[in-house]
Amino acid sequence: MRTLHTVGVAIGAFTLAAAAQAAGTVSVSFVQPENFTDVKDSFLSKDRHLEALKRHLEQAAAPYVVDGQTLKIEVLDVDLAGELRPSARAHDLRVLKGSADWPRIQMRYALEGPGQTTRSGEARVQDMAYLMQRAYWPSGDALAYERRMLDAWFKAEFKK
Repeated sequence: MRTLHTVGVAIGAFTLAAAAQAAGTVSVSFVQPENFTDVKDSFLSKDRHLEALKRHLEQAAAPYVVDGQTLKIEVLDVDLAGELRPSARAHDLRVLKGSADWPRIQMRYALEGPGQTTRSGEARVQDMAYLMQRAYWPSGDALAYERRMLDAWFKAEFKK
């Protein structure tokens, strides 16, 4: 347990250091979040997941945006891993089966340098084998699979 905490702290420190070194700007917005496929949590609230997703997108993208660049991300749809199931207990449960319930995020992005767009596109980021790999985020993290999926996508799409 202590090792897992130490690894989490080290990953967080590395991410912050890399973001500080890049010093670019990352802007994240959600386009019509009321129409997203599935972003509710056990309290049937979207806000908590959207805020966590926004923070992670900013942190995951930061190492790939250098000084003077701006990466604008518009999230068009979110479908979280698993399915939200009603429960007789106080909270609903998110059930992960590994079938057609994989995480998916659709977004548009534009990486802009001084006076020009250097790269742009639309991406449907998904992880159909999300249960085949171990999530490296602490247990209890509601967006562990989405975080891992986004980290892999940024690394592949914006590799230096």
